[in-house]
Amino acid sequence: MPPSPIEKSLIPPDEHILSVSEFNCGVKNLLENRFPEIWLKGEISNFRRQSSGHCYFSLKDARSQVSAVIFRGDAGSLDLSIRDGLQVIVYGQISVYEPRGSYQIIVRFLVDAGQGRLQLEFERLKRKLAEEGLFDAERKKRVPPLPRTVGFVTSPTGAAVRDFLSILQRRNWRGRVVIFPARVQGKEAAGEIANMIEKAQQMETLDLLVIGRGGGSLEDLWPFNEEKVARAVAACATPIISAVGHEIDYTLSDFAADWRAETPSAAAEFICRSFTECEQRLAAAGNALVSSLKSQVDQLGFDLERLRDNLIHLSPTHKIEQGFLRLDDLTNRLLASLRHGIANGRQREKSLAVRLAAIAPDKRVHFASAQFLSLKNRLTTVVRTRMEGSADRVRVSGNRLHNANPEKILQRGFAIIKDEHGQHVPRKAGLEAGRRLRTQFADGEIGVEVTEA
Repeated sequence: MPPSPIEKSLIPPDEHILSVSEFNCGVKNLLENRFPEIWLKGEISNFRRQSSGHCYFSLKDARSQVSAVIFRGDAGSLDLSIRDGLQVIVYGQISVYEPRGSYQIIVRFLVDAGQGRLQLEFERLKRKLAEEGLFDAERKKRVPPLPRTVGFVTSPTGAAVRDFLSILQRRNWRGRVVIFPARVQGKEAAGEIANMIEKAQQMETLDLLVIGRGGGSLEDLWPFNEEKVARAVAACATPIISAVGHEIDYTLSDFAADWRAETPSAAAEFICRSFTECEQRLAAAGNALVSSLKSQVDQLGFDLERLRDNLIHLSPTHKIEQGFLRLDDLTNRLLASLRHGIANGRQREKSLAVRLAAIAPDKRVHFASAQFLSLKNRLTTVVRTRMEGSADRVRVSGNRLHNANPEKILQRGFAIIKDEHGQHVPRKAGLEAGRRLRTQFADGEIGVEVTEA
């Protein structure tokens, strides 16, 4: 429905009408200038962490809520595990996202609301002292690797001092420990700790000072976060090791000290480490020295024996004895050679006599006669054997020839068939009926006629 004339008269000129972008930009500038930084307390809900590393959540109380974001660079420096339902105190700035016209808190710092005030005070003092240079690495003193006298500012009845001394004894540390008693918890603890630090540095024989206590809550460890303690640690002329709480606990004295140990026990291990290494190196060097000396003594003994042997070999008595031994050896070798030569001569004589006897004329004649008789006997035997074999063969051949006589064959019942010309007829093929043949038997011949072809 178009506006009425009265309604048209209420519309301002175009130069006074804002676009949505101009309005959001104005709101952005207004909020960011009005709230350049802000502290808020509330409960985290709808927490989510993007793959980019940025974290988004809502911060709410009983009646309202506001969106919040922690960018990746700030989220990485937070020690707190963020989760839904956690009561927190946050620090940040207002930011307006113009494309959607929404605003949110950009969180730069976040702590658990239960310990928020102490944590904030810790961060404030830490920034203050760091800006003054109390934590700079250039001002830290070198911790002596082999301290002979170590002071320990702590409660004389606490578990920390017992663990500290127990480790030193177990590691067989040879130095001296001086306990500077001070309360490590409560309102007066910080003053006592600072006074004992000042008292310890006046002790000229002290090589190293340790301050510390066992673990506990942030409130329990707070004396070591007091500004007076941190300044006393930084101003101490004696090198200081801070060993407060557990590994995850950090105090201002840790940053101000020349070296931080995770626990009092770790401080004791650190003090013993160089001593133990030196002890091990000394033991190894001692063993190496003993081994070297033993090796040299053995070598010198060997050289002495060798020189003694050389001296014996070079002495006139030894040379004369060696000459006697050599003379006896040559005499024995000469006698052995003569005996061997005589034995060989006798053996050759016997061999020649045997050969001479073998070639003597009478021996040769006797040998030739024996050979002749042997040859004669062998020839006679051969001739006799051959003659007997020939006679046997002649006899066998005669028997075979006698048995092959036709008359003998006819006597065994066989007959010989001949034709009219007197030729043998071995087969019936070619014979005709009526042909006249002659049949010879053992006792004569008869004529026969072929009646059947």
